[in-house]
Amino acid sequence: MSRQSAIVLGAGMVGVASALHLVRRGWSVVLVDRREPGRETSYGNAGIIQSEAVRPYAMPRDLDSFVRIATGRANEVRYRLMSLPHHVGPLLRYWWHSAPARHRRITLAYAAIIAHATSEHDVLIRDADAGALVRHDGYRLLHRDRAALDEAVAIAEANRREFGVQFRVLTGRELAKAEPILKDDLPGAIHWLDPWTVSDPGGLVAAYANLFCRLGGTLLRGDAQALTQTSSGWTLATEAGRIDAEAAVVALGPWSPDLLRRFGYGFPLVRKRGYHRHYRGGRTLDLPLVDPTFGYAMAPMADSLRITSGAELTSPEAAPTPVQLTRAEAVARELLDLGTAVETTPWCGTRPCTPDMLPVIGRATRHRGLWLNFGHGHQGFTLGPATGRLLSELMSGEAPAVDPSPYRPDRF
Repeated sequence: MSRQSAIVLGAGMVGVASALHLVRRGWSVVLVDRREPGRETSYGNAGIIQSEAVRPYAMPRDLDSFVRIATGRANEVRYRLMSLPHHVGPLLRYWWHSAPARHRRITLAYAAIIAHATSEHDVLIRDADAGALVRHDGYRLLHRDRAALDEAVAIAEANRREFGVQFRVLTGRELAKAEPILKDDLPGAIHWLDPWTVSDPGGLVAAYANLFCRLGGTLLRGDAQALTQTSSGWTLATEAGRIDAEAAVVALGPWSPDLLRRFGYGFPLVRKRGYHRHYRGGRTLDLPLVDPTFGYAMAPMADSLRITSGAELTSPEAAPTPVQLTRAEAVARELLDLGTAVETTPWCGTRPCTPDMLPVIGRATRHRGLWLNFGHGHQGFTLGPATGRLLSELMSGEAPAVDPSPYRPDRF
C-alpha cells in the first residue's frame, strides 16, 4: 500500500509541527516555504510557551479602554486611521465575539487545546535535542499599581480554580529580590509558574524542522501562491522542481487567507502587526517580564534582551512605524539598563487573529485534500505542536485528542 502524501505550506511553528506529526504517522511530506524555517512570525515573539493563557485576548468593551485606544494613549494597541477600512469588518466581528457570554464559550474551546501545549512541545523538544533552548521556570507579569495587581490576581485565582494553572503573587520586595536589576519600587507581579520560555524562538522552530528532515521529511523552497489542484491532488513548483501530493496543508499564518481567496474561500483575519528589537551591553533579566500597562514584554534571549511591542492595526503594505516599540523602550529604560540597540531597524511581523479568537483547523469544505491550520493569533508559537497533532489526527482518520468542532473551517 502506497504512503499518503502531503505538501505542507509554511515553515513556521504551526507548519513545521503539522509536517512533523504527519511524518510520524507514516505520511510522505514535503514542507515548503520561501524562507528558512522559523524566520517569520514564529521568530518574532517573546519566546514564551504560554500554557497559562487559557483566555484568549478579547477586545476591550469598556468606554475607558476605547477612549484610550481611540486617542492614542494606549500603547498596547495602535492604529492608523487610513488603514482602518482594512480592519472594520473583522474588528466588528471580533467585538461581537468578545461579549462576556460568547467569550466564555470561546475560552472553554481555547483552554481545551492550550492544555496540550507544553506536553506536545515536550515530545518535540526531547526528540529534537533542543532542551538547551528551554527553561521551565515561567515568566512574570508586572503591575505598576495595587488596584491593577489585585484585579489580575482575582482573574488568576479564577483560572487556577477552573483550569488548574499555577502562579505565585510576588510583593514588590519579592520581585526586587527575584530581579535585582529592576530600578523602580514596584507594587508586585504575578509569577506564572507553568509556562516554558525559549532563548531562541526561531532556533527552536529550526530544531523541529531538522527533526522533521531526520525522520524522512523533505524541506524545499517555493512560493505557496503557485499551489494548484489536479485531478489526483495538488501540485506546486519549487526550486527543486514540481512536486505532487494527495493533500495540501495551508499553514501560512497571516498569508493563509490570501492564498485561499484564489480557491473561493473568505476567511476574515484581524492582522495585528508587532515589532521587536534586541539590546546588548546592559543588564538582562532572569525571566521574561511582561508590562501590560505599557503593552510590551522584555525577554532574555541567547545573547541579548528582546523587547516586543503590542498590536498595530495597519495595512499589509504600510511601511513600518515602530512607535509602540519606541515608547516601550523609553519605559523599559526606567526599569533597567538596556544597553544599546542591536538593530538599526526593528523587526516587524503580523499576528493572524480570527474574529472569534480560535484557530482554523480542519478540511476545507469545497476542495478534496485541502487542509487548513492557521489563525492562532498571539499563540502560534505556543499552540503549533498541539494543533499540528490535531490536524494530523484528522487527516489520518484517527480519533482526535481534542474535540475539533470549535475550530472547523466552515464556521466562517
